[in-house]
Amino acid sequence: MQEQVSKKGIWKVIGASSLGTLIEWYDFFIFGSLSIVISTKFFPADNPTAAFLSTLATFAAGFVVRPFGALFFGRLGDMIGRKYTFMVTLILMGGATFLIGCIPSYDSIGYFAPAIVLVLRLLQGLALGGEYGGAATYVAEHAPKGERGYWTSWIQTTATFGLFISLVVILITRALLSEAQFDQWGWRVPFLLSILMVYVSYLIRKNMDESPEFQKAKSEGKTSKSPLQESFGNKYNLKFVLLALFGAAMGQGVVWYTGQFYSMSFMKTVMNLDSDQADMILGIALLFATPFFVVFGRLSDRIGRKWVMLTGMLLAVLTYRPIYEAMYQVTNLKNKTEVAAAVKSEPVEVSTENGFDKISTTQTTYTDGTSLKTSETAHYFANGVEKPNSEGTNITVKNTVHIEGANYFYLIFLIFIQVIYITLVYGPIAAFLVEIFPVKIRYTSMSLPYHIGNGIFGGLLPAVSTYLASNAKISNNPTFYLEGLWYPIIISAVCFIIGALYINKNMVAKDLD
Repeated sequence: MQEQVSKKGIWKVIGASSLGTLIEWYDFFIFGSLSIVISTKFFPADNPTAAFLSTLATFAAGFVVRPFGALFFGRLGDMIGRKYTFMVTLILMGGATFLIGCIPSYDSIGYFAPAIVLVLRLLQGLALGGEYGGAATYVAEHAPKGERGYWTSWIQTTATFGLFISLVVILITRALLSEAQFDQWGWRVPFLLSILMVYVSYLIRKNMDESPEFQKAKSEGKTSKSPLQESFGNKYNLKFVLLALFGAAMGQGVVWYTGQFYSMSFMKTVMNLDSDQADMILGIALLFATPFFVVFGRLSDRIGRKWVMLTGMLLAVLTYRPIYEAMYQVTNLKNKTEVAAAVKSEPVEVSTENGFDKISTTQTTYTDGTSLKTSETAHYFANGVEKPNSEGTNITVKNTVHIEGANYFYLIFLIFIQVIYITLVYGPIAAFLVEIFPVKIRYTSMSLPYHIGNGIFGGLLPAVSTYLASNAKISNNPTFYLEGLWYPIIISAVCFIIGALYINKNMVAKDLD
């Protein structure tokens, strides 16, 4: 009977913790999911490539400050408790996300728009830096002995589900609105909705109890008065922090962001795949692969965390380039046969804030069901004078590819494989990090390597990889679309070597007092 009560209690903990964490991930990822749209709203539109890179840099900024959030909120969590700390992070994250949806566009307030977005993105990063460590620690400290991998893996699913829900909300919003409505104001809806979800999560979390391990430590007077000093000022503890970073979290971070964010950016900007199709393909792959977080979390309880995580990194190193080569060929029109001559439409005039555009489209179909829509947009000021873009002309050309049948399912499979790698590296890592450090400095000690690995190494991946691929394209490298992969491949390889050599079973549940 006691076992049943215990299991019922931990499911309540899992539910309350996971809901809040899922909403925070949703808030954090909605920016990345809408990065292409955001680049046209908050940055100068005369250079689309520069605007997109600026958006990715702003997106990355939220990751860069996550370690600072880990230090600030980790210290609070080890001093005053897990529960109240991640209540604060939830409210901070939700407020920042809501406000991003309220910011006027660049055309309305100029450079104030990207500046405000950057500030709010930094607040999001600080909030997430405190949220994850608190939620993972809270669940781990409720988990039965020998089952931490299994129970904390449920928290691990929230990051992927947060991205999945962000994609679903975007797809539903797009479906309910016309393309023009979504472009004008509909993109704000996913940001504004977050305030309702945050409120519901706040009400649920408000009634949660503090973690039993922390309560015990506090009642015995064993909480830390200086978590930062004990975590990083003590050479013995610092060694474990560094090993957690360079032997696990660093590689996990780049595998995570390659499979879920670089893959999405690659489909939309390199393969020119229809945005809705790319979101749907990623969403389906995430849905089918997400249960494997729990599978590999459970497996790590039985065979150890180390080789489950390192297997995911090694597979990424060996297969990323073949996988992305296969993805690229799905929409490579040079290898496809046209069904008939392209059909071009008459130009349609569309009003803009300070002028108008004339848009004409050309539709081309291919024998395998693939179709290509080429949109040529001529920009004009209100008085009819041509408005030049960054290339000195007033014409912007956009290619959109739509796929069907076997190509569609093949692309889902290729993304699914990448998400399986994520479940290998990410499923066990919360339990791995929690078990290295003692209760009194656990929140602080585990949060920093996790958020440096994910925030710095992982968060910079979309911007760094896009930059590498863009440079390779300018240099006329025929495989430019694969060059961005060198970043996650090298980081994963280094992490695999360090983890294989220096992580051992004695690290698990080791008392550092």
